[in-house]
This record gives sequence, structure tokens and C-alpha cells, in this order.
Amino acid sequence: MTVSSMTGYARAEGRDAQASWVWEAKSVNGRGLEVRCKLPYGHDGLEIAARDAAAKRLKRGNVQLSLSLSRASEEQSQIQVNTPMLAQLLSMCKEWEGRFPGVAPARLDGLLAIKGVLEPATDAAEPGDDEATRQAREAAMKASLEALLDQLAAMRRDEGARILAVLTSQMDEINALTAKAAASAALRPEAIRERFQTQVAAVLEAVPALSEDRVAQEVALLVVKADVREELDRLRAHVEAARELLAQGGAVGRKLDFLAQEFNREANTLCSKSSDVELTRIGLDLKSVIDQFKEQVQNIE
Repeated sequence: MTVSSMTGYARAEGRDAQASWVWEAKSVNGRGLEVRCKLPYGHDGLEIAARDAAAKRLKRGNVQLSLSLSRASEEQSQIQVNTPMLAQLLSMCKEWEGRFPGVAPARLDGLLAIKGVLEPATDAAEPGDDEATRQAREAAMKASLEALLDQLAAMRRDEGARILAVLTSQMDEINALTAKAAASAALRPEAIRERFQTQVAAVLEAVPALSEDRVAQEVALLVVKADVREELDRLRAHVEAARELLAQGGAVGRKLDFLAQEFNREANTLCSKSSDVELTRIGLDLKSVIDQFKEQVQNIE
């Protein structure tokens, strides 16, 4: 399986003897899979098919599907008047005329501008269509929808391949910085020993009456604070886990996002434990790469 992005766009067209239509799909990041459909009047039945078809191909993302329908005849009016609504508005205007002095009478152009008075004639099915024609058209629209979602899924995979290359490079950099931290002069035994001696001497100088047990406790705390091997080991393990997830493919975005948080946790601990300028600088570089990694992971399905 491959890794897919959650962003993409696709367009598919179709036609028959009486009408033509265009499907469009837009996909952006989302916590789960949310499909919204914008369909012409009289074609709401396609929404279930659209949601099912999207769920077969996509696991996460906010997906907007829209269908526009046009009649093939050029002589067909593109808009029509909602006659009952206009008649009701005219009746109301006549009833209220003269009740508000200084208010000009309603004009036809103003009434026509009211939402719903004019409506697209292309949103309705052909008046002369029989049941067989309507069923054939709906089947053709569903075929166009399937092609549309195939295109969208392919585009998301292409974008996922580009993100994968970026994530692979970032994981290589995290590995390199982890190795650099492990090889840091601050973690060499002689450096640690010298730092302990200095710190213990400072503690005894500040509080010379400390008991041997208390001194042992302070030394133990210094040892724990100086030891970052566990954090470095976990960083390496997280990199391997991320590589395995990306090789596995599929809907791994949530797991990668969790790993990105774990990466950040280890880098923060490394910086907080560090008492060396070089090691702190490496920790900050790690945090920078991890932040970039997390940003890219947000786009993964």
C-alpha cells in the first residue's frame, strides 16, 4: 500500500442526448472522513452513492462533491420564475401598499431579486424524460462519479508520494542528529566524571554539613539528569517505527502524528537534561526538524 495525502482536486464530465453534467471533488485535511455533497434539485438520491463510493477509496479528509447539470438544448432557458412565490409576493405587496407613507411601491426587478423567485431551470430533470431515460442518466452520472473519485484518490496518492520523500529525508536528519548527540563530547565518560566532581564540590561547598546519604542522593540526581541515553534510544526506536508505518502505507496519519508527539517529547527532555552548549544546540536542531516532520504528517491520510 502507498501513503496518501488528504488534499486533492478532480473533475469529471459526462453527457447524454438531453443533458450534460460536471462532477467536481475537493479534498482537504480532516480528523476523519467527512463527505459533503452539493447536488442539483431532484438528484438528492445520488448522495448515498457518492458517500459510499468515497468511503471505499478514502479514509480521512473533508471532501466536497458537487454536481452541476445542464440541458443540451441551447434554446432551453437557463432560469425560470417560481410563479407561485412571485404571485404570493405581489399579493402581499398589494395588501400592504399604503400602510407605510413615504415607502415606494415594490418594483418587479426588486421582487425578482428576492432569493427563490428566480431559480435555475437546469437543476431540474428534463420534463419530457421517461423513467428509463432518467434511470439511464443516473447510472451514467454514477459512472462519472466513480471516475471522479478514482482521479481524486490517484491525485492524493501522488501528493502522498511527494510528502513521503520529505518525511524520509526528515527522519534521516533526525537519525543523524541523534547519532551526533550520542557522539557528543559532553557524553564521554571523562567529561561526565569531571562535571560530576565539579557539581558535587559545589554542593558540598554550599552545604558542607550534608550527610553522606544526602550527598549520595544528590549524586544520584546528577547522574539521572546527565544520562540521556534513554532519550536517544527512544528517538532511534521512534524513527524505526515511523519508517515501518510509512512502508506499511494506508491510513497511517494518526499513528504518525502520535509518533511526532513522542519525538518532540524526547527532544524536549534532551534539551532540559543538557548542561552542555553543543548538546543543547543539537537538541534544538532536533526540535526544529521534528516540528517540520509534524507539519508534514498533518497532511497524511
